[in-house]
Amino acid sequence: MQPDLTRILSPPGPVDLGDTLGPLRRGRGDPCLRSEGGGWWRATRTPAGVATGFLRPLEDGRLQLDAWGPGAEWLAGHAPVLTGGLDDPSDFRPRHPVLRALQLRHPGLRIARTEAVFEAAIATVLEQKVSGPEAGQGWRRMVWALGERAPGPHPGLWVAPAPELVARTPYHVFHAFGIERRRADTLRRVALTGGRLAETLTMSPAAARARLLAVPGLGPWSAAEIALVALGDADAVPVGDYHHPHMVAWALAGEARGSDERMLELLEPCRGHRGRALRLLLAGGLMAPRRGPRMALRDVARM
Repeated sequence: MQPDLTRILSPPGPVDLGDTLGPLRRGRGDPCLRSEGGGWWRATRTPAGVATGFLRPLEDGRLQLDAWGPGAEWLAGHAPVLTGGLDDPSDFRPRHPVLRALQLRHPGLRIARTEAVFEAAIATVLEQKVSGPEAGQGWRRMVWALGERAPGPHPGLWVAPAPELVARTPYHVFHAFGIERRRADTLRRVALTGGRLAETLTMSPAAARARLLAVPGLGPWSAAEIALVALGDADAVPVGDYHHPHMVAWALAGEARGSDERMLELLEPCRGHRGRALRLLLAGGLMAPRRGPRMALRDVARM
């Protein structure tokens, strides 16, 4: 199927699509974001309607975007932002040798800005206080049941549900997806405030986080995750994450266990780019040694 439009992007610097878009994927089977065919497929809901984009690198360092759907023009206009066009790492000069080495190893890592605040928010809510596989399972089930097939030629791509539909979906439907009442209630609250959340796109980082934190059920961890993904906030640090404090303490101090306080202390020299430092550590796979069993995967739908 021929795309509705094609655009060639000329980024101001190198862009590695895996390092830049990979962190946006919600589990390996994310139905909204796929890495296939030498590029990245993404389906989303834009102000102009649903759209599918396929981004792939060209040999000369430029990027090609093919887009389908009513929102194709909007998607093309915002593709530079998605691929880090507003991200400026020029003043990120880490002193720590691990971060310096990772910066050299991943010169094309950019902080993407999806501008899809509602999508980032509902995906983040599903990741609250559960294991990664459980969150990914809930995300897939919800998107397949409440979302819609994405425009374009990719048969397995879906668009996340619209805010109005999430807001009016009763709890028993979410329960069937493996989502307990606490997260289901937060999903509906986020959907009801979707318009006010979208206003964060024009706010300062501090004001945007305050707006996100005003929604009951969105705490500091959720606000930082949403800001990093949807708003491209390179300084956002998800405090309260299960793995990040241990990873930072291990990579930057050789300590097998860490705390939020220790993580913030170690990342302080990177202020302005603390989220970027986290992304580099994740790209480098510098996870702390495991102690104890993995978190068990629950099936709320059977409870």
